[in-house]
Amino acid sequence: MIPLDIWSDPVCPWCLIGKTALDRALESRPAHPFVIAWHPFQLNPDMPDTGMDRHAYLALKFGDTQGVLDAYRPVIARAEAEGLALDLAAIARTPNTRNAHRLIHWAGIEGRQGAMVSALFRAYFREGRDIGASDVLADLAAEAGMDRKLAARVLATDADVDTIRTADRNARARGITGVPFFVVADELAIPGAQDTAFWQHLIDQLTAADTQ
Repeated sequence: MIPLDIWSDPVCPWCLIGKTALDRALESRPAHPFVIAWHPFQLNPDMPDTGMDRHAYLALKFGDTQGVLDAYRPVIARAEAEGLALDLAAIARTPNTRNAHRLIHWAGIEGRQGAMVSALFRAYFREGRDIGASDVLADLAAEAGMDRKLAARVLATDADVDTIRTADRNARARGITGVPFFVVADELAIPGAQDTAFWQHLIDQLTAADTQ
């Protein structure tokens, strides 16, 4: 088996697009060699704990309406090309994702990281839910097969906050400046949202090499 490490943030549309393409490749190659682990990277590490009004955040980051449109035009085009439905207008708040990353970390202990990451992306980009709110996160934990009450109790503490902050700092120290970012076998670095054909070709190469 080959480790595939992925750095991502639940509020990153390119991360959702990249995961969608990867998932399709994995589905088409059920004998793929990857063992996947998700790692935290906060696009907005200084975001207030309660998040920000979405319109205020976009204005601060991109300026006027034209700036926002220019920034999201390629995202929307790529999502449509992937057949991926996004409801960006439904997003009311841009959250601090630290607690979402804590959930992903805990889900990894239970072997449910993929389900947790998918639940967070769906909630934010398709349902407009506030994934910075503890009650929403507890609900999503349950939807990913975790214990809701336990998730709610631990979210109310500072458990693993330092773990997430340290992991985020370590990602930046190793040169990761944006997400999604993939590393295969701790050797091959792959930045950005690749398409399904890329992953299929890579899986085929790795599988062929393993049989030689």
